[in-house]
Amino acid sequence: MADKKNYYDILGVDKKATPDEIKSAYRKLAMKYHPDRNQGDEEAAEKFKEVNEANETLSDQQKRAAYDYELEHPGMGGFGGGFGGFGGAGGFEDISDIFSSFFGGGFGGGSGARAQQSRVGEDIQREMTLSFMDAAKGCRKTFAYTRNEPCTACGATGAKNGTAFETCGKCQGKGIIQQVQNTMFGRTIRQVVCPDCGGLGKKIREKCPDCKGKGTQRKETEVTIDIPAGVDTGSYMKKRGMGQAVLGGTPGDLIILFRVEPHKIFVRDRFDLRVDLPISFMTAALGGTVQVPTIDDTFEFTIPEGTQSGTVFTIRGKGIKSARNGTGNLILRVIVEVPSKLSKDQKKALEKWEKDVDLKQCERMKRYSDNVESLYGKNPYAKK
Repeated sequence: MADKKNYYDILGVDKKATPDEIKSAYRKLAMKYHPDRNQGDEEAAEKFKEVNEANETLSDQQKRAAYDYELEHPGMGGFGGGFGGFGGAGGFEDISDIFSSFFGGGFGGGSGARAQQSRVGEDIQREMTLSFMDAAKGCRKTFAYTRNEPCTACGATGAKNGTAFETCGKCQGKGIIQQVQNTMFGRTIRQVVCPDCGGLGKKIREKCPDCKGKGTQRKETEVTIDIPAGVDTGSYMKKRGMGQAVLGGTPGDLIILFRVEPHKIFVRDRFDLRVDLPISFMTAALGGTVQVPTIDDTFEFTIPEGTQSGTVFTIRGKGIKSARNGTGNLILRVIVEVPSKLSKDQKKALEKWEKDVDLKQCERMKRYSDNVESLYGKNPYAKK
């Protein structure tokens, strides 16, 4: 374990971190190092790979348990499949199950099945780009990809009709063999995968004509996924068993990583929506109503009289809906827009208006003027 990377350090979380804390840390780092945000940056690409690898282990309860055991027992090596949560010796049927949990097989007749279960195909990772609205509202998407599918003719066994087998003579159908070693500390017995059958416990007597004994066939697979409302860049979905198939084992998973396109109006902050709302000087001064957008439609919002530029209004329950996290808020930031060009008549009207306005009507200007005058004895707004 000494030469392995510490997944907790990679995600920047404590070893006792909750699943939600791990998920949150992963999402932040995935967004930070995402290839689309760091094009041409090899270091960021490597970080992105490490973050996904760490999350893949720590977000899975069994994988995390196995990984934690490796951290605490570096001399034991990796065990792969996880420990499940045994909670004491009473959770095992007999002593052979204890050896099975640590070494991939026991001494009894069921060990061959356990060796076979350890064969899992590789996961496939694909990126899917979603529009802002599709991600916010949820949608259904169908896409195609190429993978090694289990051969339907032989059931991924590689044998003709799925039955043309014979028991492996070396392991007697167990899939594992025992190796005895004499060391300075005494004799040790360990179990390893049978080299003759690769842990299957049986050999193919007659190969499947469809897959030529491979158990898999390279094909284009089409999958339809229902994407829940509220996914964001860095979120992912997992389709169990839709990864690479493997001879005599279980297919890996398909992992779909989402990238959400930016929007012209909305800026997302988890499940809140932020909108910069430009209004005219007159609306800011006198008040008025404006149409404000939400995910589904617009609604009429009243701007109070005397609203200052930069004022923030929070409208609860108008953000992104999520089954697990409820509905976020809509956060409006008012931007008072000053015209960039004025006619002569407009300029004269504004000049007259400014002469009529008392500085006391403008709270910030009045405070600023008083402070400057107290320090330097000068009125910053004095007309020349």
